Amino acid sequence: MESSRKGSTGSVSSIGHERIGELGFKVMVPSFNTAGPCVPGEHYMLSPLPRLREVMALIDGRKYFALHAGHQTGKTTCARWLVQHYNSGERHACVWIDLQSAREIPDPAVAFRVVLEKIAHAARRDLPTVKLPDLLPLLATPQTAIVQALQALSSACPRPLTVLIDEADCLIGPTMVSFLTQIREGYIDRSVTPFPHSLVLIGRRQVRDYVLVMDDRKVISWLGTSSPFNITAEAPTLGMFSADDVAALLAQHTDHTGQRFLPPAVGRIFELSQGHPWLVNALADQVVNRDVQDRSVAITAEHIDSAKETLIQERRSHIDSLIARLNEDRVRHIIEPMLAGENIGPYDSLNDDLSYVLGLGILAKRGGGYEIANPIYREVIPRVLSYDQQMLIQQRTEWYRKADGGLDLPKIMAAWQEFWREDGHLAAAGFRYREAGPHLMLMAFLQRIVNGGGQINREYGLGRRALDLLLFWPLPSGQVERHVIEIKLRRDQRSEGRGIVQISSYLDSTGLTEGWLVFFDLRKGRSWKERLFNKKRKHGAHVIRVVGC
Repeated sequence: MESSRKGSTGSVSSIGHERIGELGFKVMVPSFNTAGPCVPGEHYMLSPLPRLREVMALIDGRKYFALHAGHQTGKTTCARWLVQHYNSGERHACVWIDLQSAREIPDPAVAFRVVLEKIAHAARRDLPTVKLPDLLPLLATPQTAIVQALQALSSACPRPLTVLIDEADCLIGPTMVSFLTQIREGYIDRSVTPFPHSLVLIGRRQVRDYVLVMDDRKVISWLGTSSPFNITAEAPTLGMFSADDVAALLAQHTDHTGQRFLPPAVGRIFELSQGHPWLVNALADQVVNRDVQDRSVAITAEHIDSAKETLIQERRSHIDSLIARLNEDRVRHIIEPMLAGENIGPYDSLNDDLSYVLGLGILAKRGGGYEIANPIYREVIPRVLSYDQQMLIQQRTEWYRKADGGLDLPKIMAAWQEFWREDGHLAAAGFRYREAGPHLMLMAFLQRIVNGGGQINREYGLGRRALDLLLFWPLPSGQVERHVIEIKLRRDQRSEGRGIVQISSYLDSTGLTEGWLVFFDLRKGRSWKERLFNKKRKHGAHVIRVVGC
């Protein structure tokens, strides 16, 4: 299912997605997809098969299960590919049912009318030779309408039927409970009554994270372990693109237009996105269709970094979706201690909130620990959470520039301490992520300074007990300064020693010899005179400047 078509590129037009072929005709060129499912021939795309091997094994085993993955990771594209794959063969039949139109309708009598219409529409589209009776009369008894509709569809289908139910997690309350209960009833009786060979619930959440009660668009409670759909075999997810996948996708653009992505640019896209399909496509699309429309110009890593900044600042749809999730209490319970360098208790897959955030694709498990899924999310989260405070901070970068154009970190830290004492500590109390307020306030202060041309990389994860910042600042000479800043909460006298060991380790990993350790003193009864200090410490080959707040 590759959409790449090799051939002569001819001379290239930079207008839209057209090029001029050898015979002078305009030829449509596929584009990087940033909205909706991929369409072969219209979008650059990779075969979904490698990402679906586990799913297809479960379908072959007649399993009923939930396929969950984060926002815009290719769930619908994969579902449509499965329909085409199975229906083009002779063993199975397959339909894809999208429940988006039944979103958040708690009344089964109302919601199931939409669902039945969607089942009928899917059958006409995907199985045009199958004659399905009118399903709407089934609404006379909503508590059996879904099971009878799936029985009718299975009876009419001459081959074992796989049903893919997309956006299954958009159902809520009684509608969701009745829907899952009826599927379970049909599953139990399928040895004697026709019912789907396999059924897949597709969405962003595992079944236990489906919404049970919602009020004014705010989730009040989740289904949890009381799920009536306790027949699910497994809950597989879609993997991210590998580095080779990213290179193969970008190569399709080169094949069609002649425009090259230099190896450092390919590597930078994978590094920033960690293979997230939407981020890969969005970075590439921003560069080739907005920033570098001249196809004779090769794409560099610097182009990718500029595109990343644009995606964040313009809050593209995917970034907006991530931001909306940050307001959920279940997400805050996990992200807040990460930002504050604290633990959340036993952080394993048995923690429901952690499992939920992993399912959303905000976190990933790497190296035996949990961390933000990719560098773009890692940067978006604190920048968004501190945005309002950034706008209130009046700082001119020129105040902190040295004669050679570099940043004067001692002057910046002195200004920060003054700001924290006068206004910052009060503003930090107003964050929704209150426990991480000091960290977010310092990042807001630094972000206002580096907005003049630099950038901040952030490192934080569950159990790290610190938030590490790596500040990049370009010099007029073309070189780039790097500054390490570690932020910790001070609860006792031992905190300083642990912090110095931690930042020394981080300095080793960056190849730097000097760094800043910023402490927010949480000990009770401490005066500002005791809390505010700036001193220099040596640790091995490293010089650590310790700043008290």
